[in-house]
Amino acid sequence: MTGPGTPAIQACFALAFAGFALDVDLALPGRGVTALFGASGSGKTTLLRCIAGLERSPTGQLTVNGTVWQDQQIFLPAHRRAVGYVFQEASLFAHLSVRGNLDYGMKRVPPALRANGQAAAIDLLGIGALLERTTADLSGGERQRVAIARALAVSPQLLLMDEPLASLDLARKQEILPYLKRLHDELDIPVLYVSHSADEVARLADHLVLLDDGRVRAQGGLHEMLSRLDLAAAFADDAGAVIDATVTAHDDADHLSRLDFRGGSLLVSRCSQALGQLVRVRVRASDVSLSDRPPEGSSILNALAARVIEVSAGHAPGQWLVQLDAGGTLLMARITARSGRALRIEPGCNVWAQVKSVAVMR
Repeated sequence: MTGPGTPAIQACFALAFAGFALDVDLALPGRGVTALFGASGSGKTTLLRCIAGLERSPTGQLTVNGTVWQDQQIFLPAHRRAVGYVFQEASLFAHLSVRGNLDYGMKRVPPALRANGQAAAIDLLGIGALLERTTADLSGGERQRVAIARALAVSPQLLLMDEPLASLDLARKQEILPYLKRLHDELDIPVLYVSHSADEVARLADHLVLLDDGRVRAQGGLHEMLSRLDLAAAFADDAGAVIDATVTAHDDADHLSRLDFRGGSLLVSRCSQALGQLVRVRVRASDVSLSDRPPEGSSILNALAARVIEVSAGHAPGQWLVQLDAGGTLLMARITARSGRALRIEPGCNVWAQVKSVAVMR
């Protein structure tokens, strides 16, 4: 098995359409979730289709786990690539039951892997009770869970997901997110997850590729990428940091929980996770204010000692973005330029970061 940081996917594609060109060169981890993020039209779906063999780049090269799927001499057609593909729409066969949909396509799976792959997919997506139902009787969230299970049932070496939550309303998204988290935690194969939702990326990804106009603008570990000031404009008002923390206390009287992480702790609204459980939290730059002294008499519960690493202009006039190091954990703050000058904010100075709101993501 390849490790989280081991490049297992080597992809290089150059492809031109009318008014659009895709030109990427990537080395991606062999485990975990890699998010392909960018605005609509940035090339995310086109790249996914090239990897799946649905689009052909004349000079394309693709190696997965050391096996060449495409180069100057080789081009494996889509049906011969060990890929599971989940589209925006579930695209289930209406004339088949849930079980029939899962059975579809199993002929290309070696017999020894068929039962195990399907059983594991059914368990992972929690669809055992749905097997005999028709697809017309399923909710949007159930349909997408079946679509993901169908993609996994063929025992793929790579799972491709093209905005699987885009067609769902908020309630259905909340229904399916726990199952996507299980995919993140339990799958031993790499997942490429296309999204233009910063919230989904922050919840699910380990590695992030930022696409812009068909090219890779940047790629790297999620925590580092989300905290880079030069990339903040791509996330607009959602710019901010992600922190891995541990639940260490619950205060039932005040309905609060304490989360500890390298560099400090945060008090958040009472979360459902058990003591000792690891959680991922998101702190938006707009929810962090700065002070040059320990705050007193404030309604803001969280204040962290931090050092300023970098300062840049925000994407809106009169704003600054400030990258902070809070005891080894990266944060970002969005403040007015007037406040920045008044506090003499510059790289190397020490500040107190007041965190107004924290989103516990899992």
